[in-house]
Amino acid sequence: MAKQSKSKSSPAQQESSSKLLSLASISSKERAKILDSLTPQQLIDLRWDWRFWARPEQLPPEGDWRSWVIVAGRGFGKTRTGAEFVRDQVKNKSARRIALVGRTAADVRDVMVTGPSGLLAVHPDHERPLYEPSRRRLTWPCGATAHTYTSERSDQLRGPQHDLAWCDELAAWSYPYDTWDQLMFGLRLGNPRCVVTTTPRPIKLLKDLLENPSCAITRGSTFDNKLNLAKAFFDQIIDKYEGTTIGRQEIYADMLTEVPGALWKRSMIDDHRVHQPPATLKRVVVGVDPAVTNKDTSDETGIIVVGLGSDDHFYVLGDGSVKASVDTWARAVVTRYNMHRADKVIAEVNQGGDLVARMINQIDSTVPIKKVHASRGKVLRAEPVAARYEQGRVHHVGALNELEDQLCSYSPMNSKISPDRMDALVYAITELDSKNTIDLKIDSNANYQPRNFF
Repeated sequence: MAKQSKSKSSPAQQESSSKLLSLASISSKERAKILDSLTPQQLIDLRWDWRFWARPEQLPPEGDWRSWVIVAGRGFGKTRTGAEFVRDQVKNKSARRIALVGRTAADVRDVMVTGPSGLLAVHPDHERPLYEPSRRRLTWPCGATAHTYTSERSDQLRGPQHDLAWCDELAAWSYPYDTWDQLMFGLRLGNPRCVVTTTPRPIKLLKDLLENPSCAITRGSTFDNKLNLAKAFFDQIIDKYEGTTIGRQEIYADMLTEVPGALWKRSMIDDHRVHQPPATLKRVVVGVDPAVTNKDTSDETGIIVVGLGSDDHFYVLGDGSVKASVDTWARAVVTRYNMHRADKVIAEVNQGGDLVARMINQIDSTVPIKKVHASRGKVLRAEPVAARYEQGRVHHVGALNELEDQLCSYSPMNSKISPDRMDALVYAITELDSKNTIDLKIDSNANYQPRNFF
């Protein structure tokens, strides 16, 4: 069985917990007296003493583990934990050649390296590494180096050797097994170790890691770090996800199994996923399920791009869904339309009416728009599309995590969250599927002119 780090605290974890508890348990007057007794240098040292500030579960577990997998909800402090572990290993001269692996180059840069809990932020000035973005490299004053890699380019990991790796949001990687395998081939120097920080998704790689006896596992929820989270963030996350199936994943870090009543299953997507679409597509459309308000409680605007291959299979090319103002999401639609050289936009206009077409055409008057009115329920609209998945005729190009989570967690009986991405996908595939007879009323004044896009 894999080792569960919460089952037994290490001496360092117990020491950290007792330090903070003892300081928090005394009166503010006594606490101020203790802090006033410290020298300026001691106060600086305390500021950067992670073992003092960390919660017990944020410190490395005991034992001879090769991988430490931290599976936790949003806001748990996963990024800070990963960055501090790397800092500790460099400081103790246990790591000299480090791999930093994230979903995309932007994720690695903006979260793992330069983010508020990233590597640069957790180091005091005299320890802070030099970051050279153009070389994808960080260099510490002691000579240790780290290189950045992405799951979109697993071939970057072919060849380099490392003694330490930090993998962030592994469950959201574009090509998880390809990337992981290449990383493991090169993790062969010294006493190689790897820390994985991720919100769970039921992908096979993460399931395999959690069953691996060489892995130490830490689990946690958003509530574990409530005292350090902004109230607005915490309230928004709880309001959106509490009591929902996806909330079990995003808040409590439960590994979701198949949801009773859901039209989609993970296997329907995973078994037919492809790395690249066909070189030639007969048609490409952008499905849009618009949000007509822009408030904290507003829904997202679903923006999904789908192509029809010469094999009459459907290729889901991208997800540009956003929660934004009408002008912003309209620009996002036009961006996706041009990026994928689509021939038209399929927009649901039950709520927005002419607003949808008007806003898109204000940005680009050449974009052909077919306005549809969804006159039947979501389930009846979605069932024929889910059937195409079951037949193996729909292929996701790479990982489209948010869309896939929404598809596989949407249950008509108990889902509270509006499935905007799902609806946009349904509109797009319905448009491309000549055998689909679902009742979507087409506006007779639709702005549509065929476009030669190849």
